[in-house]
Amino acid sequence: MILQVVNKELTVGSVRITGVSASSVFLIGDTQEINLSSVFDTPPESLIIGPMVPLSAEET
Repeated sequence: MILQVVNKELTVGSVRITGVSASSVFLIGDTQEINLSSVFDTPPESLIIGPMVPLSAEET
């Protein structure tokens, strides 16, 4: 089998994203570096952060 790949220029005029999931990445073209960020729209006083407790074999 012979596979020939020809990379050509890619032009994107505009992109409209109407929603995202809890964790998502949107890529166009090649990338060498990805920077991640996080934003919460929940007030800090409503977050409950506690110790992570592993599930037992019965609960999985």
